[in-house]
Amino acid sequence: MDIREKMRKGLIYIDNYEDLIKERLKGKELIYDYNNTRPSEEEKRKEILHKLFGHAGENIWIEPPLRVAYGKNVHIGNNFYANFNLVLVDDIEIFIGNNVMIAPNVTITVTGHPVHPTLRKNGEQFSFPVKIEDDVWIGSNVVILPGVTIGRNSVIGAGSVVTKDIPENVVAVGNPCKVLREITDRDKEYYYKDFRV
Repeated sequence: MDIREKMRKGLIYIDNYEDLIKERLKGKELIYDYNNTRPSEEEKRKEILHKLFGHAGENIWIEPPLRVAYGKNVHIGNNFYANFNLVLVDDIEIFIGNNVMIAPNVTITVTGHPVHPTLRKNGEQFSFPVKIEDDVWIGSNVVILPGVTIGRNSVIGAGSVVTKDIPENVVAVGNPCKVLREITDRDKEYYYKDFRV
């Protein structure tokens, strides 16, 4: 079984193979270029993102700085916005749907390390894909861990650590992140606390 098959199957692997090192370097070179563009170089930023990501839909805006492990394993739909300091640890796939918004300082990682020290002595790791469905809003300083799916229309509150799947149409918060409540018609009338639309 080759390294990529181990990665896709969620098995323990070490990522020091020459091909993987080259792929990471390619992503980091593109990220360097992206993070050093001028604010007015919108077309250049767009071109870099289309080279960097496995898929980049229409109307994507990511505020620099952006960090990736590879870049090529990230798949983003249309109408995507991410604020400063987005970190995408994409050793395998990260799927982000349409109309997703991400606040500052968010980390999405598909990769972790075994808890027992003998199983991570040489840098051993594992990876499970992350999926963020359409119309999700992720608050500031959120961390999304390997294997998580966030359901359509849901909101993840600031500072949350998402360790397991979040269903559709809910507000979820905390460490570990848990469902606080469903999104209801009241949320159409009141946009923030008791502030009416």
